[in-house]
Amino acid sequence: MDRTRPVHVVGGGLAGVECAWQLAEREVPVVLHEMRPRRSTAAHQTGNLAELVCSNSLRSDDPYHAAGLLKREMERFGSLVIGAARRAAVPAGAALAVDRDAFAHGITERIGGHPGIELRRGEVTELPEGDVVLATGPLTSDAMARVIQELLGSDYLYFYDAIAPIVEGESLDLDKLFWASRWGKGDGADYLNAAMDEEAYLAFHAAVTEAEVVPLREFEKKLFFEGCLPLEEMARRGVDTLRYGPMKPVGLTAPDGTRPHAVVQLRQENLAKTQFNLVGFQSRMKWGEQQRVFRTIPGLEAAEFVRMGQIHRNTFVNSPAHLDARYRLRREPRVRLAGQITGVEGYLESAATGLAAALYLSLERAGRVPETLPKTCALGSLARHLTESDAGRFQPANVNYGLFPELQVRAKRAERRAAYARRAADDLTAWAASQGVEIPPVEHPEELPAAR
Repeated sequence: MDRTRPVHVVGGGLAGVECAWQLAEREVPVVLHEMRPRRSTAAHQTGNLAELVCSNSLRSDDPYHAAGLLKREMERFGSLVIGAARRAAVPAGAALAVDRDAFAHGITERIGGHPGIELRRGEVTELPEGDVVLATGPLTSDAMARVIQELLGSDYLYFYDAIAPIVEGESLDLDKLFWASRWGKGDGADYLNAAMDEEAYLAFHAAVTEAEVVPLREFEKKLFFEGCLPLEEMARRGVDTLRYGPMKPVGLTAPDGTRPHAVVQLRQENLAKTQFNLVGFQSRMKWGEQQRVFRTIPGLEAAEFVRMGQIHRNTFVNSPAHLDARYRLRREPRVRLAGQITGVEGYLESAATGLAAALYLSLERAGRVPETLPKTCALGSLARHLTESDAGRFQPANVNYGLFPELQVRAKRAERRAAYARRAADDLTAWAASQGVEIPPVEHPEELPAAR
C-alpha cells in the first residue's frame, strides 16, 4: 500500500467533510471532491460544503438519548461537524439546531484552510485510483450512480424524502403566537407556537387532505420513509395523526393557561431570528396550495415563504448485501461508502459514518488491521444496522437504542438509557486504547447505573 497516495473522498456533504477532516487530522492526505457549484442538485441552493437541505436540526442533545450519545462519541474524536454545529447553534429546546448558513460557511472555511485537504470542485464521473470514500449522499449524480451500480452489480434502493417550508420572521403575527418549548426544555422558550382549538384543527386537517399535490407514479407510492412522511400523507392516515405527530400539544401551555388541541411549532433558522421553519411540515403539496393552506395557521395569515416544501428522491444501497463492518464494499475493498447512501437516516448519522470510515482508513494507513467499533456504542451500532440487518427487508434508520445489543443487567426503566450510555462510553474507551487512538476519558456521575 502506498501510504503517501491521497484518499479521494467524493462528496462534500456532512459525511464527506467529516471523513476528510478526520483523515487529514491523522496526517492522511485527502482530496475532497465536490461538484457544486459547478453542478447543483434539485435540493441544494449554494456551493457551500455541508449545506443542510431539509431540517436545521441534528436531533436531541440529551446525553442519554441515542442521538445525544452519538454526538458525544463523535466529539471524543474531534468531530468537525459537531464542533461546527455547536458554534452555529440556535435555541431548539433539547435539540441541537443550527443557523444553517453559519454552519455551512464555518465548515467550508475550515476545510479550505486545512493544509492536508485539497478541495477539488467538479463532478466525478469515474472512480478515482487508490483508496476512495464515496459520500455522494442521497442526491448522487447520474454519472456517479452508474459507477456505483457497476460496482455493486445490482439496482439501488430508494425512497422519497420531503423538505419543510421556511417563512420570514417579519411576516409573522407575533400577537397570535407564543414562545415555549415542550416541558420547558432548553431555555424554556425556544419555539414559536401557533395554538389551535379543535374547530381550527379540524378545518386545517381538512384543508391539508383536500389540497392538490404533486402526483406520484403508482410504484412510488410505497417509497416514503416513515421517519419523514409528507404532512398530507400523515393527515390521510387519520384525523388525529397530526395531533400525535408534528402538531402534538403535549407539554405546551398557552399564555392564557389553556392546553391547545393542537400546535404548530416554528423553529428559528438563524441566530438573527429572521427566518423560521415549520417543524415536521415537509410536504409535496403544490406550492400555491402550500401557501393557501399554511396561511390558515394562526399567526401565519400573511406569511412570506423563503422556501416551500419540496420532495426529492433519496438514494441508498442495500448495505447488508454489499458492505462490511468497516464500510468497505465487499466486491472492491479499496472503496468505502459513507453517509446517507449507506442507509443511515439523518445529518448526524451521515457524519458519523464518515468519521468511522476515516478511523478505519487511518488505522490501516498506519499498518494496523483495525478492530471494528464496539456494537455497544452508538458508532458501532450504526454499522451493526448496516451490515447485520436482513438484506431482504433493509430500510434507512436513525440511531436508536433498538440498534444496540440488549443490556446484560436489569435496570429500572428510567435508568436504562443512562446504562446504555455508560456501557457505550466504557467500551469505546477500551476500543480506542486497544487501537492506539487517543480520546479523552469520560467521567460517569456516581448516580449512573452500572451497565454490566
